[in-house]
Amino acid sequence: MTTAPNNQLRATLIGTVAILLWALLALFTTWAKGIPPFQLLALTFFIAFISGFIVLLCKGKQSFLSLKQKPVVWIVSVGGLFGYHLFYFIALHNAPAVEASLIAYLWPLLIVFFSALLPGEKLYWFHIAGTITGLAGAVLIVTKGQSLSWNTDHYVGYIAAIACALTWSGYSVLNRKFKQVPTDTVTGFCGATAFLGLVFHLFTESWINPTTTQWFAIVALGLGPVGLAFFVWDYGTKHGDIQVLGALSYGAPLLSTLLLIAVGLAQASWTIVIACLFIVGGALLASLDILQSKKGRTSSRETVS
Repeated sequence: MTTAPNNQLRATLIGTVAILLWALLALFTTWAKGIPPFQLLALTFFIAFISGFIVLLCKGKQSFLSLKQKPVVWIVSVGGLFGYHLFYFIALHNAPAVEASLIAYLWPLLIVFFSALLPGEKLYWFHIAGTITGLAGAVLIVTKGQSLSWNTDHYVGYIAAIACALTWSGYSVLNRKFKQVPTDTVTGFCGATAFLGLVFHLFTESWINPTTTQWFAIVALGLGPVGLAFFVWDYGTKHGDIQVLGALSYGAPLLSTLLLIAVGLAQASWTIVIACLFIVGGALLASLDILQSKKGRTSSRETVS
């Protein structure tokens, strides 16, 4: 019979699939370059919605009952999915991409810290150390080893980036309180996010007819990084080790950069190598709770005072 720790490990591994899929975001978004942000958001989430809808059809009519949830579930979930992207777009529009991306990517660190507020969760020294080590690696990747130039003229973008990080980390942690809500409901959340994206597109952008390459990227995004990724992340944050998932999330920019290097859209450097060591080392450190034997946990853990 499967034990509870094994169930948690399985859920953590499933959640990790989202991180692997998010590593494809930069590549596919590059291929979709030229499509307005909210148009891209609406199209990709609509594809995610259609994919989920087909799965629900295959499961039978009873599966659609999972979409009937309390308003708070819809508010938190749709607010997380759409709010994150909304604030990210605002941040990029009002601040340099490097600074905005770096601030927005504080969400894995915030997930680790916020998770300590959840019932039954404890924050240990290795969770904090591993996540901060991963953050250092992410900083190296985003900045390419160069110094940052903070400008008060971009405060709107900085504030939006902070809101972006708080939105996604808050959604991911609060999602733990909805353990009984089936992951199938993400289908409805994707549909609502696509609708909101379309509304913002109609009021703020002009429609651009995608080329064949752009359509390929849109479909790929909708099926993977903007589709399946949110379903497995939902399951992982509800049933897996949320601290480990938070720390492992810093692997996404690393894998994304390595993929861009592989296809010739970025160059390898010693900065990437060092960042790789930081992120991998941080992930292993934050995963100490899973890697060590159950017998040795009690003696090696130290709670944060």
